[in-house]
Amino acid sequence: MSPTLLFGGILLGTLALFALLFMVIAPAAPRVARSRRLAPGQEHVSALTRFTQRTTDALDAAGAKRRRRLFGAEELELAGIKTEPSGFLILVIAGSAVLAVLGALLGLSSGSPLLLAIIFGLLGPVIAKLIVSSRTSARQAKFGEQIDDLVQMIAGSLRAGHGLNRAIAAVAAEAEEPASEELTRVVNETRLGRPLADALRTVAERMKSPDFEWVTQAIAISQETGGNLAEVLDQVGSTIRERGQIRRQVKALSAEGRLSAIILVCLPVGVFLLLLVLNPAYVGFFFSNFMGIIALIVALILLSIGTIWVSRAVRVEF
Repeated sequence: MSPTLLFGGILLGTLALFALLFMVIAPAAPRVARSRRLAPGQEHVSALTRFTQRTTDALDAAGAKRRRRLFGAEELELAGIKTEPSGFLILVIAGSAVLAVLGALLGLSSGSPLLLAIIFGLLGPVIAKLIVSSRTSARQAKFGEQIDDLVQMIAGSLRAGHGLNRAIAAVAAEAEEPASEELTRVVNETRLGRPLADALRTVAERMKSPDFEWVTQAIAISQETGGNLAEVLDQVGSTIRERGQIRRQVKALSAEGRLSAIILVCLPVGVFLLLLVLNPAYVGFFFSNFMGIIALIVALILLSIGTIWVSRAVRVEF
């Protein structure tokens, strides 16, 4: 039996024994809530909370001196992540530490725990960056799907006799995320004195939406020249719906190519990780020999180039 599997089995068995002992056989006695044991107005701050606050303050102070941060506030906001940049960075560091320990455990059988610990530890920021990027893309795509409904709601509010600012505020209150957050930002900026067209243009740039850029241009032209804005928005909405139909049709026709690209990229990585877990000695050559390390680096470079190439090949623009 592999030492890694044996160690993992012993660890899981120990955790199960502790869970059975402290949760089933001898559970802890119920305690009075902390809020009832404290005097009115008194707040209890634990040592862990103080340590976490000092850590986040130190990271904020260090990040304030840099123009570009690994995970900036605007980047996390675009991804819909409510955590502060310093808190998110702590989570990434903790995840990298867990991956490093996992890599060290897997490397015990192949004789290279330090190298695997470094490689697995470096995967933490990469995975976090991919998660933030995927969430940002998904949020922008969802906003693009909501534009048609937003245009119809704004046009309906204008026909009901509301002003443009009031119509956008009503749509921001009734729409779903992420449209509600972005339009709420527009409402707040206009209340502070920023021109409405500029605020809407910023949203179009943030969400990378050419359809919403059309809506912004229609509103800006209407504010300068006048006219029936509701009718103009109806025409813009009709064009956006037709573009959406074409986009969905293209997405359906290119689904096979995109799935093939995902399989081609994930298959070698998945097979390598599976062999690393099931038979570490089989792939130990890549970590214990200089030529193996060179071959692994070359494979990663070629896989990265192939991923970019395939992703651009299956991407259809119109």
